[in-house]
Amino acid sequence: MCLICTRIEMIKNGTNPWFVRELETGYVVIGDKQYFHGYCLFLCKWHETELYHLPEEKRAKFLLEMSMVAEAAQIAFGADKMNYELLGNGDTHLHWHLFPRRKGDLEEDGIDYGTKGVGPVWWIPWNIMNHEKYKVGGDELEKMKSDLCTALDEVQRRHGKE
Repeated sequence: MCLICTRIEMIKNGTNPWFVRELETGYVVIGDKQYFHGYCLFLCKWHETELYHLPEEKRAKFLLEMSMVAEAAQIAFGADKMNYELLGNGDTHLHWHLFPRRKGDLEEDGIDYGTKGVGPVWWIPWNIMNHEKYKVGGDELEKMKSDLCTALDEVQRRHGKE
């Protein structure tokens, strides 16, 4: 079973602490590590490897819901800009990485990557972005989940998708 399918099984059996909300086409989760505060994912309910493998109606709904999750993350976590990634090279199950971005956030750890604080998230080495010091849990995780839920409610109301 793939990592995303495993995480979805954890959601279904109530053991995924990062789970935020189920939508029609996917699951909203807070990222385990928070180098970029508010990093979240939108996991497709079906194990598909490419967007074009989804039937047109499901694909359109999946993209709409992903954009609503991104909008909610921007609201909840005060982003200046959102970055979106749908790669699938490591975990081939469709899933979006949604990164709230802020000016200068590439230099928050005090290391000079030569980026001048502007650039894509992948300019930060994976071993740094995925370091245990950025793992979120406890009260901080619960607040993030609550803030994202509140923002999702607002976005869904605004778009008439309650």
